[in-house]
Amino acid sequence: MKNRVVVTGLGVCAPNGVGLGTFRESLVQAKSGITHYEDLQKLKFSCQVAGKPNINTVNLNEYFSKVQLRGLDSSGLIYGVLAGVDAWKDAQLVKSNDTNPDWDSGIVFGTGILGVDKFRDSIYKLDKGDVRRLGSTSVIQTMASGISAYLGGILGLGNQVTTNSSACTTGTEAILMGFERIQSGKAKRMLVGSCSDSGPYVWGGFDAMRILPRKFNETPDKASRPMSATAAGFVPGSGAGALVLESLESALARGVKIYAEVLGGAINSGGQRAGGSMTAPNNAAVQRCIQEAIANAGIDAEAIDAINGHLTATTKDTTEIENWCQALNRRGDEFPYVNSFKSHFGHCLAAAGSIESVAAVLQLEQHQLFANLNCEDVHPDILKLVSNDKIPRETLNFPAKIIAKASFGFGDVNACLILSKYQDSL
Repeated sequence: MKNRVVVTGLGVCAPNGVGLGTFRESLVQAKSGITHYEDLQKLKFSCQVAGKPNINTVNLNEYFSKVQLRGLDSSGLIYGVLAGVDAWKDAQLVKSNDTNPDWDSGIVFGTGILGVDKFRDSIYKLDKGDVRRLGSTSVIQTMASGISAYLGGILGLGNQVTTNSSACTTGTEAILMGFERIQSGKAKRMLVGSCSDSGPYVWGGFDAMRILPRKFNETPDKASRPMSATAAGFVPGSGAGALVLESLESALARGVKIYAEVLGGAINSGGQRAGGSMTAPNNAAVQRCIQEAIANAGIDAEAIDAINGHLTATTKDTTEIENWCQALNRRGDEFPYVNSFKSHFGHCLAAAGSIESVAAVLQLEQHQLFANLNCEDVHPDILKLVSNDKIPRETLNFPAKIIAKASFGFGDVNACLILSKYQDSL
């Protein structure tokens, strides 16, 4: 018998809200977290709007020791620790004692690029011959696994502690990796999620590719327009999302709140073949990933009530909807409700899947589907596939039982997660 896996803790550090309560309220009220940044304007970015968590009011002493705070200059690492520690507390879990680690709990926490600002500072010091001034934290703040190492040490976890990286698919992949470890009985609890650095050194490459919107610098809250006919590219974002996954047996024994159940999912790659490339998906692989996720979850395609898509506000949005139609064999009025949270806070890159998964879980908990912002003018090719009323423009009261959440990343990599309202018996 495979273990059932449930979500018992949530944490988030997002452009539209730092902390679960603020994040939830912003989603319900359809409040955008995308703003204009003067530093992008000074650097002559074509796109000068972005999504960046506001951590100015956060007391970092509640998350880091004084030693850890010395020279701390990695935004992604900070976001990840805030979200991860908050999720652990939300699950009513505590740090293990100073003698023994918690052997039953582990971490899969992903990132794309970590510590860009710290790395830049280190390069300048090295170029000046000031190697001794690098300090003792430059390595751990710039290595990819720095985020899982920090969280593992702060919480004292003794099961697998690792970092994954698969571009925009990272966060959703991390959830599935943790899910599989618990399902197989190798761990009781896994802290899963992902984080992404903020700032021009992360976003500059995308601006150079000319895939970011350039006409909304005066109206930043209108810039991210998934599924819209006037979509002009994705808005870059940053932050972190975290979930505590736990075996149902452990959660029931502890008597804690259960937000949702992870029924299953799938991960694959299109191999950059048959139309797939470094930046474009192999459509057959996307459809296969969705179908394998449904089979792994043990449900029928008709059972999916809502989709939280990858949907980045690019020309690929219509293609993604077509892939969902093909994979589910559902169109028009039969198509599930569909939304994209990138309209609320931009495309958070490696953190996208985890932040959006936190929001997807909140939809199940709240009996609501959150709005698609800036989608008054749905792309006409999408309306040929999906009924207009299946694309919510405002928060909709709807008791969804099963939500599919997908991420599709650079490198032609895919992940699809099936989340369910928790039921005592299945």
